[in-house]
Amino acid sequence: MLNLQPLSKVIASQAEVYGDRRALRYRDYEKGMWKDISWRTFAQRVRATSNALLELGVGVQENVAVFSQNMVESLFVDFGCYGIRATSIPFYATSSESQVRYMINDANIRYVFVGEQYQYDVAFRVLKMCPTLTKLIIVDKSVQKNDQDRISIYFHEFLQLGEGDPHAEEIERRTSEAIPEDLANILYTSGTTGLSKGVQLSHSMYNHVLKNQDPVLDLTDKDVVLNFLPFTHVFERAWTYLCICKGCTLCVNLRPADVLQSLKEVHPTCMCSVPRFWEKVYAGVQEKIRKSNTVQRKVLHEALELGKAYNVDYKMRGLVPPVRLRMKYALYEKTVISLLKKELGLERAHFFPTAGSSIPREVEIFVHSAGINMIAGYGLTESTATVSCDWVGRPKTIGSVGRVLDGIEIKFGENNEILLRGETITKGYYRKQEVTDSTIDSEGWFHTGDAGYLQNGELFLTDRIKDLFKTSNGKYIAPQMIETKLVVDRYIDQIVIIADRRKFVSALIIPDYPLLKELAQQLGISDDNIPELCKNRQIVDFYMNRIDTLQQEFAHYEHVKRITLLPEPFSMDRGELTNTLKIKRPVINKNYAGQIEAMYDETNV
Repeated sequence: MLNLQPLSKVIASQAEVYGDRRALRYRDYEKGMWKDISWRTFAQRVRATSNALLELGVGVQENVAVFSQNMVESLFVDFGCYGIRATSIPFYATSSESQVRYMINDANIRYVFVGEQYQYDVAFRVLKMCPTLTKLIIVDKSVQKNDQDRISIYFHEFLQLGEGDPHAEEIERRTSEAIPEDLANILYTSGTTGLSKGVQLSHSMYNHVLKNQDPVLDLTDKDVVLNFLPFTHVFERAWTYLCICKGCTLCVNLRPADVLQSLKEVHPTCMCSVPRFWEKVYAGVQEKIRKSNTVQRKVLHEALELGKAYNVDYKMRGLVPPVRLRMKYALYEKTVISLLKKELGLERAHFFPTAGSSIPREVEIFVHSAGINMIAGYGLTESTATVSCDWVGRPKTIGSVGRVLDGIEIKFGENNEILLRGETITKGYYRKQEVTDSTIDSEGWFHTGDAGYLQNGELFLTDRIKDLFKTSNGKYIAPQMIETKLVVDRYIDQIVIIADRRKFVSALIIPDYPLLKELAQQLGISDDNIPELCKNRQIVDFYMNRIDTLQQEFAHYEHVKRITLLPEPFSMDRGELTNTLKIKRPVINKNYAGQIEAMYDETNV
């Protein structure tokens, strides 16, 4: 049952219901094991955090920052802030010095909770450039302080400030005076085109999105949830709050690189993720199939074909599969498919929400064929996450992003742009009225920048309007659509389409480097130097032939004509990726200007 107590009270309320039952789990890296935190202890830590914040003098609607990977302490701080009407502002754990300095100064932050050594070092280095910054609270005990540090304390020292409930009366007073319009969070967008903007999310917005989301998912307090995406991401944040309000057990994954290990250790029933995760799973399984012997390969192909027929052709469409298909699928499900899921740690899979970018069609079909219930969805930070998603018990179509939640109005503007209005839509950007006015019109419609359409009650996305390229021949190109189609090739790790104001489409490609070396051996190329392999004509032709096969369904003007293989992955350090690993196209265009111009050199065309 959904607990719709305000976020300031929900943890204490759930503790009364569940008591010593497990609420949170986290990996102790020193002991190599997962540790449990009960609902009762969760509530006690949140209360101590509220008291400690008051001891530091945190005021009503004061901004408090959390600069950390996913940690249970991040949740203590979030809900501790809500208990005293403070506003929690999460920073991505990978944020640079300039980003952190900007956000601290933009939001006049006095207190920053830092997770590990990297976050501490960055925060301490910007200290002198942030006039309001007063104190750092360090979560990881192993963090080494700077010798000149006189302002930092460790999290256990911080909690001691709140022992004994010294500010009980003030907490009760603030809680009773709280209003739905209080800001819960300011979430700074990752900024693919410029400086990040602080999206204001109120308690009322969370209340509405949780209330509207709950009926369309069959989430229960029996579900075990792995927190993989950063809590800073609105998708993970709103999902986590829904899980808390439903009484689920949360398994907090600290390091994103450890997610495959965590899956096998905690065996979650649910986990929200972005398509990139499933692309990697798909590529891994395809590679396993490729390397299997003839008999194994045949069995795996048959299992996935049966899975497609059963799950995609019938179950997803709300149809009853024929008896013979049900019997054959049941056999494969108990053998091949169950082994496949067990190998991934997904043998208890319930459902897996997926959003954040386009899901390649082949990947979505594969996931459902493997008996994994992917819940496709669409949302933005400005909409408090979910706008639409697949609904339990309703037909769903490969390629759609589900049905729009109740309480959200949707219409389509110029160029089929999706416009939204409702109680879950932000009222604006923090201290940026001009940007707010350019995004939310006079009638209250939020302009998403995404184009799409409704069909049979389901929402389909077509492209990102701001990313549309216009070739020098006047043709419009949707780069994300092309990239989504081509990235499923196992030899391609990442791809960026180039076309804006150009006479034809080209692409920068990050190869799958292990497969690149394997390919070189197959082609009899002795040199295993990655930069040289990326320039090798045989290899470039091999990639171009695979791309030509994949792009047959494109219009002629959408065809990639030339490619460049890059010897190094795109990097956050070079500003090429956002904190959510989205491509920053202007930076890519700048950093690879030489390689791009070479593809359009008349002497090479």
